[in-house]
Amino acid sequence: MSTILLTGFEPFGNTPINPAERVARLLDGEEIDGSKVVSRIVPSSYFQCIDVVTAAIAELQPESVIMMGEYGGRAMLTVERIAQNLNDCTRYGLLDNAGLAMQGGFTVPDGPVAYYSDVPLRAMVKAMRDAGVPADISDTAATFCCNHLLYGVLHHIAEAKLDTRAGWVHLPHLPEVAALVENLGQPSMSAETAAIGLRAALAALLAHPQDIDEPIASRLQI
Repeated sequence: MSTILLTGFEPFGNTPINPAERVARLLDGEEIDGSKVVSRIVPSSYFQCIDVVTAAIAELQPESVIMMGEYGGRAMLTVERIAQNLNDCTRYGLLDNAGLAMQGGFTVPDGPVAYYSDVPLRAMVKAMRDAGVPADISDTAATFCCNHLLYGVLHHIAEAKLDTRAGWVHLPHLPEVAALVENLGQPSMSAETAAIGLRAALAALLAHPQDIDEPIASRLQI
């Protein structure tokens, strides 16, 4: 049986409960179309998060890696197209969980400017929408630990010449986080609804070695 490595970040910054951790725990151990989902909870810390995920890749030798994080302010599950070799969290007024603030530093000093994810973005978004879960493609994973981890894992796969696909899904706030006074008015999604979307996305990932060739209308615009 093949393996899908599913990762979710722990709480960070102003987020006391990370939807990515909640969904990763919900899906851990499930079987989807002949593949087993194995989840790992990842520290929200620069560089350490890459070490944890690349170690899990070495241990599990998964067919695919799907990483998840929170993107407050978004109303949909968003599948990221690109990861850039740049870190800048001071713009958000945030530190990572180890207390590090990066402002313009590179994830890999001599690495490429960016990597494209090689998961079937359009197929995954279509599958999530067909399952009744709002979803879209995103062209920016921001410049905090989410983008950092996606870039680091894609670089590791490229350097090691692994036959492993990797991608990223961002999740909205959980309702209980959106209910905090400082977040009032922000969109939210329950972990259970997000998990429905992720199941559909993972099934589409397995079913499509290449992405579908049809337009996917977008409202996110980024």
